[in-house]
Amino acid sequence: MKVFLTGGSGYIGKAVIAALIGHGHSVEALTRGERAMRTVSSLGAVPVHGGLGDLGVLNTAAARAEAVIHLAQADTGDEDLAAATAMQDGIGTGPYVHTGGSWVYGDTDGVVDETAPWNPPALVAWRKPVEDAVLGRSGRGGRPVVVRPGLLYGGDNRLIDSFYTIPGREAGAVPYIGDGENHWALVHVEDLAELYAAALRAQAGSQYVGVGGVNPTARDCSLAVARSIGLDGKVASLTLEQARARMGPVADAFVLDQQLTPARAQAELGWRPAFTDPLGVLARGE
Repeated sequence: MKVFLTGGSGYIGKAVIAALIGHGHSVEALTRGERAMRTVSSLGAVPVHGGLGDLGVLNTAAARAEAVIHLAQADTGDEDLAAATAMQDGIGTGPYVHTGGSWVYGDTDGVVDETAPWNPPALVAWRKPVEDAVLGRSGRGGRPVVVRPGLLYGGDNRLIDSFYTIPGREAGAVPYIGDGENHWALVHVEDLAELYAAALRAQAGSQYVGVGGVNPTARDCSLAVARSIGLDGKVASLTLEQARARMGPVADAFVLDQQLTPARAQAELGWRPAFTDPLGVLARGE
């Protein structure tokens, strides 16, 4: 299958390109600069020059493809929806896989699935009208599917590195917020990439949380990160106010207590997360 991908040079995108090509698909990937072009080319994808604001480029590339996966992070909900609409207009009857995020569920009441009510922090509140519009175009904008990744780990660990590993190394102790007993719904980036590949065969209107099914506490994650950088046992609690001052709005997402199950994707797509020891991976810095 010929797949058009946005965000191909990013943390998730590189893993998704590798997974798609591993499954025999060909990939065109949106790129804004020469560095991104070199990155996607080195992975075996064909670069398409443009950004999310280049709606004609998106529409034309989607029309050439048999499937679209939208991974790129938009600056606003309006930008995300405009890009999604352009690609859905172009794809015809093929699958259009849109990226959301598990943080939209807010704090969960125990272990929940995709049917849980939304209670998003302000950081991601804009996602609901976009996803509603994407899913509402079933039958006239491709075969829409939404994947809502959990908090990623493995490889670059973009968010975990930025807000935990690097500050922890500088301060001599890795932070956590409050008592750290809130749970994180983690997913390994390679497992998530396999979910995106599997989502190409999903039914229109399908929604999947992309999580590994292991939901450790935030404090245990910080302890594992500390171990990976030679600071075994050296962690430090921040109040939510201190975390907001250091991290910005994302602190309200990191403090969420989330436990999510991948059961739907397992049952409907046969997806099986291969990484079942997130604390071990974090502790090894892999």
